Amino acid sequence: MVKERARILVVGGGYVGMYTALRLQRRLKRELHRGEVEITVVTPDPYMTYQPFLPEAAAGAISPRHVVVPLRRVLDRCRILIGEVTAVDHAKRAATVTTLATEEEGTGGQRLSYDQLVLAPGSVSRTLPVPGLADHGIGFKTVEEAIGLRNHVIEQMDIASSTRDPAIRDAALTFVFVGGGFAGVEALGELENMARYAARYYHNVQPEDMKWILVEASDRILPEVGEEMGRYTVTELRRRNIDVRLRTRLESCADRVAVLSDGARFPTRTVVWTAGVKPHPVLAATDLPRNDRGRLTCTPELSVDGTTHAWAAGDAAAVPDVTAGEQGRECAPNAQHAVRQAKVLADNIVHSLRGEPLERYEHAYVGSVASLGLHKGVAHVYGRKLKGYPAWFMHRAYHLSRVPTFNRKARVLAEWALSGLFKREIVSLGSLEHPRAEFELAAGGKPSLDPPHNPKGSS
Repeated sequence: MVKERARILVVGGGYVGMYTALRLQRRLKRELHRGEVEITVVTPDPYMTYQPFLPEAAAGAISPRHVVVPLRRVLDRCRILIGEVTAVDHAKRAATVTTLATEEEGTGGQRLSYDQLVLAPGSVSRTLPVPGLADHGIGFKTVEEAIGLRNHVIEQMDIASSTRDPAIRDAALTFVFVGGGFAGVEALGELENMARYAARYYHNVQPEDMKWILVEASDRILPEVGEEMGRYTVTELRRRNIDVRLRTRLESCADRVAVLSDGARFPTRTVVWTAGVKPHPVLAATDLPRNDRGRLTCTPELSVDGTTHAWAAGDAAAVPDVTAGEQGRECAPNAQHAVRQAKVLADNIVHSLRGEPLERYEHAYVGSVASLGLHKGVAHVYGRKLKGYPAWFMHRAYHLSRVPTFNRKARVLAEWALSGLFKREIVSLGSLEHPRAEFELAAGGKPSLDPPHNPKGSS
């Protein structure tokens, strides 16, 4: 039995936020029914994005609707508040929240009181002061960015096919990806595979006309799959005529020219930035302790160190790795840990409410899998190394088992089956990003200046 009425505030609707709230509503089903517990989830989006499927969504192998999980359907016993937490005063057990209606109301952010706090806002792209990056760079963390990038790549092929200017054609067919982690390598692999397939439908664009460049500052890519598999990945990408540049940085992309630290210059209309992430800025607006990298310092029980009634996990939390046998080692901020941490975090909140002893989070890292395009992949799982088709199949099987809800599993599996029977879709729907552009022009309005010179397109 819960000793007293508890208001639980979950900040974030990603892996940790959704799975924590889902387990809480299951464990506290009777208490929720009796009104002894209230769970509120504050999230900027009404869905959770299963990010490992973003590259396949960008390549058109999966519908973008099936990459996201609707929170209101899954968390039917929780209160879902679409907005953002801008500040947390844990000493007073209060958070400041802005919602979609805040600006129209003109009353400023609303104050939300709580008894238990779960901070799981996730992370944001870690950018550097590279000239031109803010103007021309494309991220790859959200489903909107993934679909926008797909539209953009196909649109560049359309531009190259129709222009008479060789300089414009060359820039349109040059694609620069910065960052050799999972996001960069998988996005590059899937999109290059898609573009090579699409080229057969262009009378004057050949796969060898396109330049795909991967820029990585360190001396290896995909460190999670091990050094041997990382070297294999570099060899496989170069075999596909992808220019992999290690120990290289992007110095500038101003004026649509990618300037690299090795002196190379590439006129390009596509710079995809996947060079790491950093903790969400809201953590700096709390009175909770953080480490030197901006993550909340946590105990093995996933409570925020030195406080009570505050919990954290995932990208926002520095959780000690008790399985490492090494003092000061922390769990990697990835989905594998986040999903498992959410389970322990929710259980510990229930234990705390019921006056029971807490559990420690213990999970030894089992390995990683990565897709490099259709029927290509690498994997290092439980010490075993796989590459090619077996690794690609393991990648799909693993993530199919992990994507939330049976509904999503069935839809994704059906799409994979259909994609094996029918041809890829290669159409660009750039106008989705500016849905009012056509009507504005028809009504006599001025063409949109964002993006410049192309009110209907995505570039």
